[in-house]
Amino acid sequence: MLIAQMTDIHIGFDPEAKPEELNRIRFRETLARLIKAPNEPDMLVLSGDLTDRGDRDSFEKLTAQLSEAPWPIYPLVGNHDSRAELLRAFPDCPTMEGGFVQYAIEQDGLLILMLDTLEEGRHGGAFCEKRAAWLTDQLRSHPDTPTLIFMHHPPVVSGIGWMDPGDDEPWMQHLAAALEGQSQVLALHCGHLHRPINTQFAGIPLSVTPSVAPLVSMDLREISPADPDSRALITTEPPTYALHRWDGKTLVTHYEKVSDWEVLAYYGPHLQPMIKEMFAERE
Repeated sequence: MLIAQMTDIHIGFDPEAKPEELNRIRFRETLARLIKAPNEPDMLVLSGDLTDRGDRDSFEKLTAQLSEAPWPIYPLVGNHDSRAELLRAFPDCPTMEGGFVQYAIEQDGLLILMLDTLEEGRHGGAFCEKRAAWLTDQLRSHPDTPTLIFMHHPPVVSGIGWMDPGDDEPWMQHLAAALEGQSQVLALHCGHLHRPINTQFAGIPLSVTPSVAPLVSMDLREISPADPDSRALITTEPPTYALHRWDGKTLVTHYEKVSDWEVLAYYGPHLQPMIKEMFAERE
């Protein structure tokens, strides 16, 4: 099974741009690459900040573009989104008690848990006791099922100070408590930080998929709200999507940047001896 993930699309950041806003261009190119690529995903996860202002027009532009996608689509909310407008745009999206966009998918022996980390009006993450209890129930009822978790906010301090949470915020404690001892959880995959990041949380591998919208600058120096020091904050590095490959035993994640490149080698008869030799080594 292949699970594609796109995150932080931010449609509507500059709705008056002429002839078209950059974020819509980047999303169209990323989606087109995924559709035309040789790797056919079984589903597409959109892990939050699908829009920049949570408005209906932006969600309509997003879903109009997604009408080209031939796979099931599973959305999550980010801090720039609105639950109400997301659910209007994706009327079949499940919710849990309290209206949280939090739900489970079971496919090919894998449990996929989609977590809602939005607190409207707040940039940082949230994960209340009710959401944590739902996660606990899901994990306890599937103790032997390999599990993959998607969420928008990474519950870690990355070193990108203006984007990070505080140390050990309450919502991160709720999440850690729900995950404690749950060895069936293979990985956590997030968005929000607009950069490729790999770390661990509660002893579980955690990765951040880079954004479709422009990326956050790679700058780990301390930053002060009292000192606008003219550092770069946002860059035009290429948009990226992830492919999470599950073969029934192992979960492997690949990332592809969306930009123009040249093919330097094709698999023709001249390279067949090399391929044969590499396969022979496994015997």
